[in-house]
Amino acid sequence: MLGYIWQYVYTSFLRYWLKWFIRQATGKCELQRICGYRPGATRTTKAEYSLRSSKNKVLRGALETNKDHLEQCVDQIMKEKNVKPQKDPLFKESLHICLLQITGNSSLYISVEDLRKEVFNSENQAHEAMLLTLWDLLMPTVKLESRITKQWGDIGFQGDDPKTDFRGMGMLGLINLVFFSENYTEEARQVLSHANHPKLGYSYAIVGINLTEMAYSLLKSGGLKPHFYNTVLGTAELRHFHQLYCYLAYEFDKFWVAEEPESIMHFNQYREKFHNIVKTHLQDPDVTLTLTVRSKN
Repeated sequence: MLGYIWQYVYTSFLRYWLKWFIRQATGKCELQRICGYRPGATRTTKAEYSLRSSKNKVLRGALETNKDHLEQCVDQIMKEKNVKPQKDPLFKESLHICLLQITGNSSLYISVEDLRKEVFNSENQAHEAMLLTLWDLLMPTVKLESRITKQWGDIGFQGDDPKTDFRGMGMLGLINLVFFSENYTEEARQVLSHANHPKLGYSYAIVGINLTEMAYSLLKSGGLKPHFYNTVLGTAELRHFHQLYCYLAYEFDKFWVAEEPESIMHFNQYREKFHNIVKTHLQDPDVTLTLTVRSKN
């Protein structure tokens, strides 16, 4: 209760006067001081909080600005805060990068959500081709006998027709699986071999779709912001989300093999343990959830 009271008092009264006092002492507004930090999550997170907490409509509105209008938005902010480019020549570029990262996170979620909502359609040739590409990448020496076959179980699908397994994550699940296999083919096949282990195995494709859901949930909650703010000096795009998935797929496999679960029946328990490890990493302001092996592209 006392914490809520303090938060209210600080945000409503004390923060304004503290900012005013520091500006008088340093000659710089809060955003200028923040933009003096090195690029990364600490700087962008502080800039986002400063803009969101501002009583100025121009500053708050910057968080919802379209990418194409950000430069004009930065000029308006400089005018509102009386920032002179001659005195602070790096401010404009630094704030512009922060806004690209902040608004980019929102646009990335929209793009990811669109793919999640896109239902796999067996009558869509592009969808079918992508599914068959996944098989060819993971099983290059084995010919698929037919489109509907028990062979799909060899790469971790539940039934004879994989389309039913994409219901939760839509095309996003398939695109992530294919992206990993195309860009990290050797690693994807290695993970598949572990998944097919007689004792420690798990359903490769089903777990991959489950990890897509993990990545999606972290993005939706804002949990991935520190990672993207540290790794993308601008607007995060779909390929950055797919790269994040590759990290999760590879690291979960290492985690699973190291833990040596007694049975796949304990999957949810180990999945949650891995999820907590990832969330702990994301508490580090310098976090970068990046697959360290070399990508083919």
